[in-house]
Amino acid sequence: MYYRFILPLTLLLLACNGKEKQEKENEDEQYAKIEQQDEKTIVKVQVAQEDRFNLELVSNGKAEANRKAVLNFEVADVVRKVNVKNGDRVKKGDIILRIEASYRCLLLGERLSLNILQRMSGIATETARYVEELAGTHTQLLDTRKTAPGLRVLDKMAVKDGGATNHRMGLYDMAMIKDNHIKVAGGITNAVNAVRAHIPAGIKIEVETTNLAEVREALATHADIIMLDNMSNAEMAEAVKIIHGQAKTEASGNMSIPRLKEVAATGVDFISVGALTHSVTALDISMNIQKN
Repeated sequence: MYYRFILPLTLLLLACNGKEKQEKENEDEQYAKIEQQDEKTIVKVQVAQEDRFNLELVSNGKAEANRKAVLNFEVADVVRKVNVKNGDRVKKGDIILRIEASYRCLLLGERLSLNILQRMSGIATETARYVEELAGTHTQLLDTRKTAPGLRVLDKMAVKDGGATNHRMGLYDMAMIKDNHIKVAGGITNAVNAVRAHIPAGIKIEVETTNLAEVREALATHADIIMLDNMSNAEMAEAVKIIHGQAKTEASGNMSIPRLKEVAATGVDFISVGALTHSVTALDISMNIQKN
């Protein structure tokens, strides 16, 4: 019984084998044809045509006026005699300025003039006290952006008249990364990388640090200035050693006149004092009208 199926089975196997062989030969022939096909390179040609090209340049700088104008009250017949210059020292009883004008003119301008003159003189006077304390050291005194709304330019001019250096005028002339920026970014490194990717070349980056571990991280980011905020004198001295001139150093936080020399002795390049402008005591200046 088994032999009856041998021949049909053999024929069936031979037939299947022959069919598969033929199919394989056909497939090989198709593959050979595909391999023999010439490679084609598709080239897209576009004709150059005149068109508009909009280029946006993002840069940074400071605007300076070509000329200055003196703003006077809208009254006539004003005669002024200025006895001192900006930055000069005065003592009690000195006459700073003489004005000859109508009573109306004098009374209209009295309060505004005195408010500005007293505030700016107070800033310059307090700044000079700090600068005198730092005399003989290599440390420079800086102000901050903690100025009165609308009076930043005048406040900072008064700081310069007192002998100190302006830190920065706004957000455009230096990138300062402080504690809240670092928290939002997830660390000093992330914050510096994010800022550096978006600021124009040449803009310096300053990073606020509160301990030596943060100082090392800020240093690794190649920050231009490293702020040592609310550190002890010993910590600041150690931070200066770690930085070793690879970045400028700025001491900040609770900087009072009695502490200045000790802080300067740590080797920091700058000491910033917000109190120069945010806690200013106005100088006692008054206007006395003399009737003819």
